[in-house]
Amino acid sequence: MAKPPQHGAASAHRRDAQGTRLRLLDAASELFAERGYERATVRDIAARAGANQALLFRYFGSKKALFGEVMARGGQEQLRTTPAERLFEVALRGMLAGGRDGGDRSLEVCLRSIGGSDEIADALRGLGEEYAEVLATLSESDTGGLRGDLALSWLLGIGLMRVVVAKEPLASADPDTVCSLVLGALGGLLESLPKDGRGDGEDGGAGDGGEAEEAGGGAEKDGNPE
Repeated sequence: MAKPPQHGAASAHRRDAQGTRLRLLDAASELFAERGYERATVRDIAARAGANQALLFRYFGSKKALFGEVMARGGQEQLRTTPAERLFEVALRGMLAGGRDGGDRSLEVCLRSIGGSDEIADALRGLGEEYAEVLATLSESDTGGLRGDLALSWLLGIGLMRVVVAKEPLASADPDTVCSLVLGALGGLLESLPKDGRGDGEDGGAGDGGEAEEAGGGAEKDGNPE
């Protein structure tokens, strides 16, 4: 009797293998962002993914190779798919969310992994340079490259204070409020950055305050016999 075709079993095995690989990538992304490269162990990554270490090494070869894939899937994908004028906001919101919305956490990984091996440091430096280069295109100034570096420095500084240092009130500030304040101010550095990051309430509040002050000043003048 002929054996039944094994295509269904092989397909199911490939799907299962792909699912395990994706779970390992997700777990590695989370742990690298939470602990950094050095402190995120292979054992903990495999445990969070519900897999064993042998599968991790089978699919990725090494922890460094896994780190490379995490960065390629996250930061590189974000660079490829995000319009330049939205890159800063998308990256900022990703850091502010801290993984709660399932967004990319590559910049968190960078912050947590600073001071690792030379190979890891080179990978992080390369990603940072690519972000800065994209941000530099938002300025037509001769100092566009410097402006891109400054914008990236601000982005990473915010992440450092919120994610690593947990400095209050920034650590618990509402992401929309942070984005509104930062994007509203950043327009002076990157001229092509959309201005819609500035909340209506801010300008309105400032205007109302200015009008009230002016009105108060007028009242004083009216009441002054001079």
